[in-house]
Amino acid sequence: MNLPISFEFFPPKTPEGAEKLRLTRQALYAHQPEFCSVTFGAGGSTQEGTFGTVKEILDEGVEAACHFSCVGATKATVRQQLAALQAMGVKRLVALRGDLPSGYGMGGEFHYASDLVAFIRAETGDAFRMEVAAYPEIHPQAKSADADLQAFATKVRAGANSAITQYFFNADAYFRFVDDVRRLGLDVPVVPGIMPITSSTQLMRFSDACGAEIPRWIRLRLQGYGDDTASIKSFGLDVVTALCEQLCAAGVPGMHFYTMNQAGATTEIIRRLNLA
Repeated sequence: MNLPISFEFFPPKTPEGAEKLRLTRQALYAHQPEFCSVTFGAGGSTQEGTFGTVKEILDEGVEAACHFSCVGATKATVRQQLAALQAMGVKRLVALRGDLPSGYGMGGEFHYASDLVAFIRAETGDAFRMEVAAYPEIHPQAKSADADLQAFATKVRAGANSAITQYFFNADAYFRFVDDVRRLGLDVPVVPGIMPITSSTQLMRFSDACGAEIPRWIRLRLQGYGDDTASIKSFGLDVVTALCEQLCAAGVPGMHFYTMNQAGATTEIIRRLNLA
């Protein structure tokens, strides 16, 4: 099956982590990703790590998409960072608002991701292909499902080329979201984000933080395995592969894997799906 796939990494914090990520990338490059994205934290140190990892991926001959968040940013800092990325040869961005630190309010010159998308388009024209985030199960801070949908539409109309979703385990939520987007007259590709399950505690923590729903039957099965990591990984592979099969059968435009800087589970899912 010929389906575009992409991988997400986070910038490593230690030299050991950086070396481990290089090995992970080499293993995953065998699947010929369309691009690899690198997450972008608030604050200078993580941003430097992001740019450094993006440069390594480009130097390895693979297209890299840099996450770009605007919380607390000024137009001047964004301008500088865009120039640095262009000089590096980056042609893709994942444009995000970013997480608001607690007690932060709406500081900075950009309040929403749509403001950032519009600014980047005005400043750089078509220099970057821009991905934005989509939330099939509704952004945790949205006032309502409709408000969230309208916020997504605003990002697309501001100049986004395509969207990558928050991960989910309920395919119906994704299908419904895409139907709603099409009803608004938006034809951008909405690529499902896929989270392999390798650790139940990590998955619960992530999901509670980002508002992704773990269906009750999956949560209870994972809790039932306790510390049996082999069973958790085996069950996780079955669940996520079945989800991906449903998505493939429906003709999704691609798949974006949240790798957590590990190759094993993502590689096995791709093998089971005959994607590479």
